[in-house]
Amino acid sequence: MAIITISRELAALGDETAHELAHKLEYRFVDRYSLEERIKSFGVESHKLEKYDERKPSFLASLSQDRDDYLHFLKTAILTEAGLGSCIFIGRGASVILKNVPGVFTVFLVAPFEIRLERVKSYFHCDERRARQIVEQSDHDREGFHRYFFDARWKDPSNYHLVLNTGYLHPEICAETIKALRDRVVSEEAEAQNTLRIKELTLGQQVKHHILYEKEVPIHFLEANAAENKIILYGVANSQSLVEAAASAAREVAPDASIQTEIQVVQEYSVMP
Repeated sequence: MAIITISRELAALGDETAHELAHKLEYRFVDRYSLEERIKSFGVESHKLEKYDERKPSFLASLSQDRDDYLHFLKTAILTEAGLGSCIFIGRGASVILKNVPGVFTVFLVAPFEIRLERVKSYFHCDERRARQIVEQSDHDREGFHRYFFDARWKDPSNYHLVLNTGYLHPEICAETIKALRDRVVSEEAEAQNTLRIKELTLGQQVKHHILYEKEVPIHFLEANAAENKIILYGVANSQSLVEAAASAAREVAPDASIQTEIQVVQEYSVMP
C-alpha cells in the first residue's frame, strides 16, 4: 500500500492533477468532501468543520474544545481512509499527519501569482482586485492552518518530496511525473511498512478516542503512540488515579499490547474550556 499527499496553492490545479493521478494509478482520491463525510459520520456537526477547515481559527475559536475535537477527528478520518488502501489525499494537513510514515509520497503544487490571479478571475468571474483578495486570503488561511495545528511551514519545499509548478506544467504531465517518481522512491518494502504503520497510528487514535470521548477521562494534551505492540500514553493529569484510569481504558482497546504511561501529574492543573 502506498499513499500520495498533494498540498497546493489556490489555483495551482491541485484537483485536476489529483484526478489525473488517481486515474493513472487507479488509486482512490480522498478530497475535502470525502473527509468531511467521514468526520460527520463520527458525529461532528458541519458548523464545527467550517471554523477550522484549512484556516487558522479565530481567537475565540482557538480557545474552544471544538478545536481539539476537530484535529482529533481530522486525524482519525485521514487514518481511516488511509487504512482502506492506496489513495491520494489533497490538502487538510495530510502530508503532516502522515509525515515519516513509510510509503507516503508528498507533493506540493505551486504556480506564479499572476497566473493564479488569471485562473481565479476565470473561476469566480471576478475582477483582478477581488481575485487578488481571494488568493491572498487563501494563502493566509492555509499557512495559518498549518502553523496553528501542526507548527509546520506550508510553503517550505523541504517538507515535500516533490514541488511542481503548474504555471508551466499541464496536470497530465504533473501526474506522469509524480507517478514516475513514486515508482522509483516507494519500494515494496516501504509499502509493506506503510500498511503496518497506518494500523499502529490508527490504534493510537482509537486508544485516545476511547480514553477521552468514551471513558471521558480528563487527560490534557493526550497522545497515544502505538508501535511494536507497545502503547505509550503522554499528557498531563490532575491525579495519579486519572493516569491509572487512562491506562485501564487503553487496555480495553488493546488488551494484548504493553501499556506504558508517561503522563505527568500536575495537581490543580487546568486549561480554558
